[in-house]
Amino acid sequence: YIVHGWSYTVEPWRTTLALLKKAGLSVKMLNVPGLTEPSKKVFTIIDYMKWANAEIPDGAIALGHSNGGRILLNLCAKKPNKLKYLILLDSAGIYEPSAKKKIVASLAKIGKPFKKIPLIDKAFHRVTGTTDYSHAPENMKKTLSNMLESDKDLKLTDVTTKTYILWGKKDTVTPPRQATKMYETLPNAELKFYAKWTHAPYISNPEELAKALITLVERMKR
Repeated sequence: YIVHGWSYTVEPWRTTLALLKKAGLSVKMLNVPGLTEPSKKVFTIIDYMKWANAEIPDGAIALGHSNGGRILLNLCAKKPNKLKYLILLDSAGIYEPSAKKKIVASLAKIGKPFKKIPLIDKAFHRVTGTTDYSHAPENMKKTLSNMLESDKDLKLTDVTTKTYILWGKKDTVTPPRQATKMYETLPNAELKFYAKWTHAPYISNPEELAKALITLVERMKR
């Protein structure tokens, strides 16, 4: 089960998903409410935890990218036996007070000079894997604020699920220092950095991501 990040389409995941399925893995991409599943609701982390708990069966393997990782971390903190394995891909969840305004400001301004040049704007988002905050519906702006604030209360030490952390060294959205922090705080985690990956390796390096996940799942079967 894959819980995607802050994106209004899962189309960029197509190549990675196809490679995983070609390798014989059974994969289900979940549509996150308010993002790839339309909703006018303002969501809290508790709302998303309840949603994920209902969508993902007990004992499953789940991967969370960015905000999806945040959702799964909170779920596992409250329900330690929910998942068999947790995979975090450039995950959100580390609270950095100085980073909140920076993240929102960056998303609000990102690519602003190029908004009138669709091809440049599209190419930029394809490379970075980000979505312009200023384009988001008002309810989702409030939801994003709720998500960032929720990191204050997330206790990573409560996440005892076996966790595999995969992270891009070129990630500028959730930088590598956050991966190190997660690894040092989570009780049962492994961490691997990938030199060429950005925040969205399913866009920048889909083949490498698929290969890494296939190898990881094979390990889990042993």
